[in-house]
Order: sequence, then structure tokens, then C-alpha cells
Amino acid sequence: MSISIFRTLAEWRSIKPASGSIGVVPTMGALHAGHISLVARAHGENQHVVATIYVNPTQFNNASDLAAYPQSFDEDCAMLEQAGCQFVFAPTYETLYPDQYRYRISESEISRVLEGQYRPGHFDGMLTVVLKLLNVVGADVAYFGEKDFQQLLLVREMLHAFHHSTRIVACPTVREADGLAMSSRNRRLNPAQRALATEWSQTLANPSRSCQEVRAQLERLGFRVDYIEDRWGRRLGAVHTPPVDGGAEIRLIDNVPVSV
Repeated sequence: MSISIFRTLAEWRSIKPASGSIGVVPTMGALHAGHISLVARAHGENQHVVATIYVNPTQFNNASDLAAYPQSFDEDCAMLEQAGCQFVFAPTYETLYPDQYRYRISESEISRVLEGQYRPGHFDGMLTVVLKLLNVVGADVAYFGEKDFQQLLLVREMLHAFHHSTRIVACPTVREADGLAMSSRNRRLNPAQRALATEWSQTLANPSRSCQEVRAQLERLGFRVDYIEDRWGRRLGAVHTPPVDGGAEIRLIDNVPVSV
């Protein structure tokens, strides 16, 4: 059976399974093995799996970053089908935002630090679109990766605050052989930046160094550092790769568990 693609709530209502648990994996496309691991887990724990593919403009605080975000819809759907996903929700802006984003979700504490400090408005857009996607799909379980740990915390707490019935399952970060966290942004790294990205992930994960020492080492390597902080039992960081060999700066985030 081929994968079914739906773009509106009405279409989903016409094909939504009448019984059996539904797992959903929200994505912005440009899929990699990390996304597929979420789909595989959802497939193993539910009778039906939905993936969403939507590059959400309201969570980008930088227009050029949105324009540069990689998109590969046909390839993504083929990967999803092979992993056991039966449905893809690929809405338009008009479907998700009939209000033109006049109504939005805002959180007043966790969303103001780290990513929230460096990406104003990002978490408002992310929380709003996640709630809309989950409301449309009506899944029993939603699967999120731990790479975006702050996002995971906020989504979980939002659903609890609004008495939402969808349960959140956190899945471990999937990494390349050299330790770099898989990310759609990695596609934009040129070879020199990709080699430096290995240093980024290994430096962040070094348990013998303080946050200040990690920052200093990354700056010596040429990275522009937004933050390195220990919170929520994790060491979280965000850096910009240097524009070596003519490449544009690429922003990378990651986190690793730390002892408390």
C-alpha cells in the first residue's frame, strides 16, 4: 500500500483510521536517519503512523535561514514509506494559519532563555504549529528527538498545561559515526565546515571541561558561540561554523547529558 498524503483536515477526516493507535512524527522535511528512527519507533508502537512535513515560517526569526532550508519532499515520502509510515500531512500556510498567525502560543519562562534569547519569536511559532498539527492529526502519541531538548521540554509542558490527550515520547539523539548530531542543517556544511563540526560535538561532550572551557576551546577553533550552559540535566550549546572555504555561517545546536 502506498503512502497517503493529505493536506487539509477534511481530507484527513475522510481517510483517518477508525480504530487502532496513531503515532505522529512532526518534521520540517529534509529527512535523515534521526527522523527515520522516530518513525521506526512510532511504527513499532502504533497501528498507524503519520509524519508531518511543513517548513513553518513562523518559527524562523531570520528570513534568509528560512529561504535556505533544504526541501526534498518526494525523497522524504519515499523514506517515510520504507520506514513504515502510512500517512503524510503536508499542509499549506493557509491550511494551518487561516488567522494569519493572529492567534499564537506564548510561554513566559523556558522559552526566554538559550534558543529563545538568540531566536526571538522562535518558540511562539514552534509551539503554535505543533499544537495545530497535533490538533489536526489527533494522534495518541507524538515522537520528538532529544537533540532539540528545549523544544521537547516546551512541547511536553504545553500539552500538560492545556490538558491535551496526545502523549509525548522522547527519543535519543541519533549521531553520525564521528559524534555529530544528525540535522537537516548539516546538508549545508561544506567539507571544511563538516570537519570542524566534528570538533564542535566532541568538545561539547567532553565531561572534564566546564562550560567556560568549552566555550573558550570552540572560539579558538573559530566558532562563534551563542551559548554553552548546563540546564535540566543537560549541557546545551549553539554555535555558528566559521565561513571557511567560502561557506556561509551555519548554526548548529546540540546537547548531552551531564552529571548533577
